[in-house]
Amino acid sequence: MKINSPCEILPAGEEHLPALAELAGVIWRQHYPGIISHAQIDYMLGKMYSLDVLREEIRSRGIHFYRLLVDGRFGGFASIGPADADGVMKLHKCYLLPELHGRGLGNRLLQHCEAEARRFGARRLILAVNKRNTKAIAAYQCNGFTVAESVVTDFGSGFVMDDFIMAKEFEMR
Repeated sequence: MKINSPCEILPAGEEHLPALAELAGVIWRQHYPGIISHAQIDYMLGKMYSLDVLREEIRSRGIHFYRLLVDGRFGGFASIGPADADGVMKLHKCYLLPELHGRGLGNRLLQHCEAEARRFGARRLILAVNKRNTKAIAAYQCNGFTVAESVVTDFGSGFVMDDFIMAKEFEMR
């Protein structure tokens, strides 16, 4: 069901990173139990959402962050950046508070990232999604992404990321 909530998608700068990291913790602790362990959730949040890591992504890795504001409230975020191949960008993060699911807001955030990737010259957008995250996989498939490969990546401290790499090709205009 789509509900027309007033929403805006705006760039996120370094001044927004503390709120983004806090929101990530809320979303991950609500969404990922049953997909990965609580210990892995805490470990990954510490490795991926420390302010130093997020700043480094913006300053040195060319990653662009976006905030989704719903009724003026910070309800989700996404980030994209260059991948290893020419013409390819990666969707690094795309998260929405679970209570906002089912309103079409996640699709709007994803489509915004696709438009930005095209604006940066990408012909292809890739992402990694946990193989057990069936809700996200279905959402990506509904938006034209297909599974390109299956990967298992050591994340340290005995944790792995067991992911599908999904991809969407853009038509050249």
